[in-house]
Amino acid sequence: MAEPELTVAGAIQPDRADPGALRLFFALWPDDATRDALDDAGQRLHQHWRGRRMRANTLHLTLAFLGDTPVTQLQALISRVEAIQARAFTLVLDQPGYWHHNRVGWVGPTRSPDQLGELVSMLNGAIVEAGVKFDPRPHRPHVTLVRNAVGGALPPCGGVRWEVQDFVLVASCLVAEGPCYGLLGRWPLI
Repeated sequence: MAEPELTVAGAIQPDRADPGALRLFFALWPDDATRDALDDAGQRLHQHWRGRRMRANTLHLTLAFLGDTPVTQLQALISRVEAIQARAFTLVLDQPGYWHHNRVGWVGPTRSPDQLGELVSMLNGAIVEAGVKFDPRPHRPHVTLVRNAVGGALPPCGGVRWEVQDFVLVASCLVAEGPCYGLLGRWPLI
């Protein structure tokens, strides 16, 4: 595997009680064309559900959420992830959804490709091998497009076709405008 881009963005500073931890997650990070298509879908859903649209530069599909992770575990995690040999795939996000409990409007695949499940499984194994804690709940692939939505009927959304070529490790922090993200590493799929 190619060397990851291991650069902690200047804007990403630990905003927790433990300055030696970063809030981390693995994700699919869209290319520009996919991001634009997701943003358009978010605009259509926002017109139906109101609420707060997600900023285009924050759109992603979470693969594994680690939460606050000690910086001392970062290199062990990265070395395990570098060994992943997962296949590239096409993801079609064509199913809008709304979760009443947290008022989130999202879009996900009607059918999740096998390669996505394989990637999530490989990532979970690498995380466990590195001794890092993470959220073990079953993976539900989706991209959050609207928060504080007023739900109801699911509007038609069209489909966003995403040629998934890589995955990333992201550090997040909260600022007044919402979450900010810094990419810590990017790994290609084969």
